[in-house]
Order: sequence, then C-alpha cells, then structure tokens
Amino acid sequence: MGRLDELEAFVKVVEVESFSEAGRQLGISKSYVSKQLSKLEDRLGARLLNRTTRQLTLTEVGAMFYERCVEVLEGLEEAELAVSQLQGTPKGVLRLSLPMSFGVRYLSPVVAEFMSKYSDLTVEISFSDRTVNIIDEGFDLAVRIGTLKDSSLIARKIANTRGYVVASPEFLERHGEPSHPSELKDIPCLRYTYQSNGSNWRFDLDGEEVSVKVDGPMTVNNGDAIMEAARQGVGCAVLPDFFIHEYLKSGELKSILSEWNCSGNGIWAIYPHNRHLSAKVRLFVDFLAESFARTPW
Repeated sequence: MGRLDELEAFVKVVEVESFSEAGRQLGISKSYVSKQLSKLEDRLGARLLNRTTRQLTLTEVGAMFYERCVEVLEGLEEAELAVSQLQGTPKGVLRLSLPMSFGVRYLSPVVAEFMSKYSDLTVEISFSDRTVNIIDEGFDLAVRIGTLKDSSLIARKIANTRGYVVASPEFLERHGEPSHPSELKDIPCLRYTYQSNGSNWRFDLDGEEVSVKVDGPMTVNNGDAIMEAARQGVGCAVLPDFFIHEYLKSGELKSILSEWNCSGNGIWAIYPHNRHLSAKVRLFVDFLAESFARTPW
C-alpha cells in the first residue's frame, strides 16, 4: 500500500502541478506529498520531476513512468468499480461544484437523499456561480445551467429550463412594456455577472435573431439578488423558470416578450472523460437525472 500511496501522490502532483494542491486534494499535507515523491525517486533511483520555484516539469523518464502509473491506477479503479457495482455501495469522497442559488434550493435536498442511500460516501460541496475548472480544482462533477461551451468534458442534461424577461408590474407602469427586444436598450436592466454574453441579451423568434446591448443600475453575481431587485422594481431581468415560477403565479413579477426565446436550454451534469467512470459519479448522475425527470417548476 505504501507504493500505491507514492504512485497516487506522483500522479496527482503531475495533474495539478503543485505539491500543496495535490496534498489538499488527497487529504494529506504538502510535506507528506514531498516525502512520498522523494521515497519513490529514491526507490527507483531516478529523478521523475524537475522542480523550480515556479513550475514542475516531468523528466523524460518521469513522463514514461507517469503514463504507466496512470494505467495502473485506472486498472485499480476499474477493479474497485466492478466490486462497487456488485455491492451497490460506492465509497470515498464525492466532490461537487454546484451553482449557488439553484444548488442550495434544489440540489441540496437531492444530495441529502443520495447520501441517505449510500452512507459510506462522503460528499464535499462548493457552491459558486463561477465556472470552475473541475479537473484542475479536483471536482468529480459540476452542475451548470444554460448553453455549454465546447470542451473535453462529458455533459448529461438533467433538466430542461428556459429564461424569461421579467419585471414588476410597478416597473412596467413607470417604463412601459416593450413589444420588441430592441426596446430593452432604453429600459433599466439588471445584469448577471457570469452571463456568457455579458451585457448583450440574445433573443430568437421564428428564425429572427436579435442581440440587444442592455444597461442598468445593477450588476450582480447571484440570481436570487437579481430576482429580488426585479421584484422591488429596480429593473427588468432575464431569469430562469425555476427562480420565478412562484412570483409569476402570485403576480409579483410579469413575463414580457414571452414569445421570444432567450437564455439557456438546460441544466447539465458535467464530469471528466474517464475511460472507467467511478461508481460514485455514475450513480450520482443517474440519481440527478431521475430526480429531475419531472421538474417541479
């Protein structure tokens, strides 16, 4: 097992290019990671890594050894996966990156229910609307909302969603209700910091595509804050259906330009492309898809 620990430490250091980050992801100290690497190099009688204050690079023999180590660890994961599938009891740590408002409101109960089914599993959650690099930051899976960028990651849709332009009735009384997206440029709008297209809101209807550069008194990195500002009549906003369905029913918000399609087409589970998907990730993705098969909103 000592040799296995050394291989895991070596592979993780190469993946994240940092002793301290490798230690954090493995749950051990930076000094212990360094000790494992030194023991491995001493036992092999070869230098695997060139270390400088700014970067880590593989030596020629280190690069060859790294490829073989990855094969060994993948083979071990495959064996563990086979056992887990037979027993139906995934183990270890499942690290999740979840969007803030949707994650707290809708995903937290699903995670709790999943953990109640698999008590041997430990879950670590980071709530953030930032688009994290799940490989570099050590996450097993992320949930993202909207249109995805091309990447090497695997994406599975777990729910459908669409965005609506909304405003309070009082706001519309003051500013008037637009009949075309182009009129939004003259109306105070609430902008979302992490929106992929920035201040340009894009719409389409029967083949007609419109991009409108909007402006307004508020830019926010959280959907709940934008929704509350819209309810208070600060501006109009583009928000997904799961945020606003209750307020549309109550009349606190009104949907405008509803015949136009805008903002997003789904909620996605994103995870790295591994030849052998671990049982904990596979089971959790399946559980998410089943839980959101009929979206409550």
